[in-house]
Amino acid sequence: MSHKIIVVDLNRCVGCCGCNTACKTVNDVEIGNFWTRVLRVNNTPEDQSNWPEGVDWYYLPMQCQHCEDAPCVNVCPTGASYFADDGSVQIDPEACIGCKTCIPACPYGVRYLDETALIVKKCNLCKDLTEEGGIPQCVSQCAGLAKWYGDIDEDPSMMSFKGGNEQLLGDTLMPFTEDEIHALPDTGNHPSMRYISRGHKWRDDIDFTPTQGGHGFCLPNY
Repeated sequence: MSHKIIVVDLNRCVGCCGCNTACKTVNDVEIGNFWTRVLRVNNTPEDQSNWPEGVDWYYLPMQCQHCEDAPCVNVCPTGASYFADDGSVQIDPEACIGCKTCIPACPYGVRYLDETALIVKKCNLCKDLTEEGGIPQCVSQCAGLAKWYGDIDEDPSMMSFKGGNEQLLGDTLMPFTEDEIHALPDTGNHPSMRYISRGHKWRDDIDFTPTQGGHGFCLPNY
């Protein structure tokens, strides 16, 4: 079974929110909601006497993590949330009854109820594009060339990522080591997306609670 994921190089992300805009355009995401958003993660030192020494921050593109053991799938009473053949987590709009059971089950706050259609929505990895051999819009339109998409189990370049090799996915990626590969906090759901971060203090204590309406601002402070 294939396992398609997105890898994000945080040292290349410039926080332009181009991924957010591209996603909303191609997927016709409603005003006020987002399938992908960009968080600005701050690391402020306890000792601020030498401010701004020790202050660190990075941009974190945030979307559905397409977990290997997704709690949203486990709690869905109708089977509307399901695992596709490529390993992604999808929603069948015909089966969704808008009960919202899956929304609090997600540890990253990426699901919301479309109040007009009365169905739950989220990132689907641009399913219509990828089924035709394309790549997600947030990847193809990334201005910083910070995102890659592929099969971590079958694609040789993604397998290189899995092992933390220095050469990965083309010549544009800067070298990295295995301890610079990160994932969002795992509560047993096993998030699939991976983040490469060099020289930053990776934070596992981010509050992913949406901060606006159904789904949160682009670039809120954390």
